[in-house]
Amino acid sequence: MKPHPELKQYLAQRQTRRTFLGRTSQGLGALALASLINPGLASVAAAANRDKWTGVVKPFDFPPKAKRVIWLTMAGGPSHLETFDAKPKLAKMHGQPMPESFTQGKQIAQLQGQKLVCYGPQHGFKRFGRNGTEICEKFPLIGSVLDEICLVRSMTTEAINHDPAHMFMNTGSQIAGRPSMGAWATYGLGSDAEDLPGFVVLTSLGRGGQNQPIAARQWAAGLLPSRFQGVHLRGKGDPVLYLSNPAGVTHAQQKDVVDAINAINAKYDTIVDDPEIATRIVQYEMAFKMQTSVPELMDIKGEGTATLDLYGCQPGDGSFASNCLLARRLAERGVRFIQLYHKDWDHHGGVKEGIALKAQEIDRACMALITDLKQRGMLDETLIVWAGEFGRTPMSQGGDGRDHHNAGFTVWLAGGGIKPGMVYGATDELGYAAVENPVDVHDLHATMLRVLGIEHTKLSVKFQGLDARLTGIAGKTITGILA
Repeated sequence: MKPHPELKQYLAQRQTRRTFLGRTSQGLGALALASLINPGLASVAAAANRDKWTGVVKPFDFPPKAKRVIWLTMAGGPSHLETFDAKPKLAKMHGQPMPESFTQGKQIAQLQGQKLVCYGPQHGFKRFGRNGTEICEKFPLIGSVLDEICLVRSMTTEAINHDPAHMFMNTGSQIAGRPSMGAWATYGLGSDAEDLPGFVVLTSLGRGGQNQPIAARQWAAGLLPSRFQGVHLRGKGDPVLYLSNPAGVTHAQQKDVVDAINAINAKYDTIVDDPEIATRIVQYEMAFKMQTSVPELMDIKGEGTATLDLYGCQPGDGSFASNCLLARRLAERGVRFIQLYHKDWDHHGGVKEGIALKAQEIDRACMALITDLKQRGMLDETLIVWAGEFGRTPMSQGGDGRDHHNAGFTVWLAGGGIKPGMVYGATDELGYAAVENPVDVHDLHATMLRVLGIEHTKLSVKFQGLDARLTGIAGKTITGILA
């Protein structure tokens, strides 16, 4: 039966508003309605199966070295000078004026126009691994697996404040609205997970109290269909809001409501052919599957004492360590892109105490994740990336802290496709700027896509008449770190 012409015109006029509301919900509205799903809705399941996304990269541009990514995001900007980049010359110049030759005409966040004073590393460094690479002594467990890690000490970024820096590190653009790295990866490759999203985000808050905001747009799909955005799972309490069935609502009642909604959506789709309607149907099915899969995923009690001790976590504690264990469990279940945010790295003051506290929170967990994946034969097919949105200045701020810094800092990678046990690039003798093999964010993204089997210049979508891609018009693969 064809809709009445006036109804057709009315619905078409409402398309913009409806699509806008659907997209701005960030997809979590569909998950929030998961309790409405009924197992007997065969039509929804059939639609979801017909629309299972297997990616647009066919065939691979390169033989893939990794199947998935685990991105460990240290939100706030960790100091490379108290973590992975030893600077003995800076220690000798502690308290002396910062030479103008380093800083003149350069972008500085909050120290602009102030007296710039060298601030030496606040913790000692020790040698680890077969190459005797120096890292901060507060990270001995990461040091114990340093032979599995590639340190990139010449990282740079364009942004110098938190939100645009997070946007740039996640999407390759400081302007909100572009797809995140995880969205691009799932768009390009699909996911092997049957009952979990292809892109999952976990967050944890450190004990130092520096609770920088993390916006959902950092894991959004942007101009890609909303099905590719990250789904945020909470480490404490309900992992997804409204995951459980509402009290007093029977399966029959759920079926009546969902049947009505799907009937309306199906008729509307025949009129406007809106791809977000198909996405909504798929998300309903995924939300239903997650009602079973997510509680099982989050229940880590069955991991055993040895595994919990390895990570140093307790079930349900919402810690970074627990999230690292959950990341391994997500990887086992075929999730393509797993991003962990650990807050509280913004040490404008008290950097010595702050780094010591952060080390307690992440040192064992990072070691455990690498060790656990290797023991299970999964490290070679998993790319791990550890990175903040920028680094910290070699100049002091407020007497005992460091300002934001984008001219040189350290990230590290491990696992599939990456050459282990090496150091790539370097900053100058005071740790101010990358001077050897500088790497920018587009280079990092290009390299991540390369180990997944994707040529970064080919993964694109048409947007406003241009080919939009993760790396924009820049980016080169860091071939020196590839295995």
